Amino acid sequence: MADDEQLGFPELIDISTLAKLLGVGERYVRRMIAERRVPTVKVGRLVRFVLAEIRRWIEEQRRPPAGEA
Repeated sequence: MADDEQLGFPELIDISTLAKLLGVGERYVRRMIAERRVPTVKVGRLVRFVLAEIRRWIEEQRRPPAGEA
């Protein structure tokens, strides 16, 4: 187990990593940040994302298929 996990420190990812995970461009991620549509963490001037929060956010974005309620 990594030292970070033992301390309970969340795994942080950057804009380019989030863009790759979502399959979108960095510009789109930056727009979502500006519109406050995605959970972020500021580290000084840098914007980071807690991977666990992003997973939760993605689950919240799910919509049932047409015909299901």
